[in-house]
Amino acid sequence: MATGQKLMRAIRVFEFGGPEVLKLQSNVAIPIPKDHQVLIKVQACGVNPVDTYIRSGTYSRKPLLPYTPGLDVAGIIEAVGESVSAFKKGDRVFTTSTISGGYAEYALAADHTVYTLPEKLDFKQGAAIGIPYFTAYRALLHSARVKAGESVLVHGASGGVGIAACQIARAYGLKVLGTAGTEEGQKIVLQNGAHAVFNHKEANYIDKIKKSVGEKGVDVIIEMLANVNLSNDLNLLSHGGRVIVVGSRGPIEINPRDTMAKESSIIGVALYSSTKEEFQQFAAALQAGMEIGWLRPVIGPQYPLEKVAQAHEDIIHSSGATGKMILLLK
Repeated sequence: MATGQKLMRAIRVFEFGGPEVLKLQSNVAIPIPKDHQVLIKVQACGVNPVDTYIRSGTYSRKPLLPYTPGLDVAGIIEAVGESVSAFKKGDRVFTTSTISGGYAEYALAADHTVYTLPEKLDFKQGAAIGIPYFTAYRALLHSARVKAGESVLVHGASGGVGIAACQIARAYGLKVLGTAGTEEGQKIVLQNGAHAVFNHKEANYIDKIKKSVGEKGVDVIIEMLANVNLSNDLNLLSHGGRVIVVGSRGPIEINPRDTMAKESSIIGVALYSSTKEEFQQFAAALQAGMEIGWLRPVIGPQYPLEKVAQAHEDIIHSSGATGKMILLLK
């Protein structure tokens, strides 16, 4: 290691596997920003289901080992590369991606993936914006092409992406329905833009949704767990309705005929298929939401860096999400 290189604490993954492969190390070199890069002193980092899929080695995108997980951080600019003009040391920012990994005291990011964090939001909320809000915006406005007056059902509405989808859909003039598995989760969904909420652990909750929307059905369904719900979703849709698949944890059997009479669509969404221009467009809409006040991240479970394995366990196996899970690095 170069002499004089400053060191930090960071989580490192040396092999793919279960949560136990997440190793906390205190002798990791702090990266140095070049060209269009910035170095962020991380205050908080979002924990996302995708982090666990990448760590397990089952995801389509495999990082080179060893690596540090974590994509969406919030913090303070520590240093900037020579080609960076939009940011300076001391700026409050959040990211949609990092180069060096966010589960660390410092993270390197490309300047086009970094955005100003308004004073009215704290760093925990900043760490809850990146993946959830940009994914929800892409799902609703880009993939589903929602129009004001349409109805949307957010399946799994009490987690990070779900709350983001409810807030965005309400701000854009949709009739918003949500599902959640706990009483606390249902309360959070109603407080964040949903007109009605349903408990997806109740045996007859699909009938309740049908009764609520009437003959027409639901125009758009934002689906976090397609391997459980997709077949039911197709029956809930209106003519020309679309299911937007944000998350799935395995295969499911459906009857393609269920898409025919209604000419409905099943559309997958992947945030990182977005172009730079699309990211800028999403960011502009979301920055407006922060200024006006409808974009208000709800913080769920919080963990210190030492408890990251527990966080990875809980995000997949907890009984019901209530807000965005984050790691705290202060």
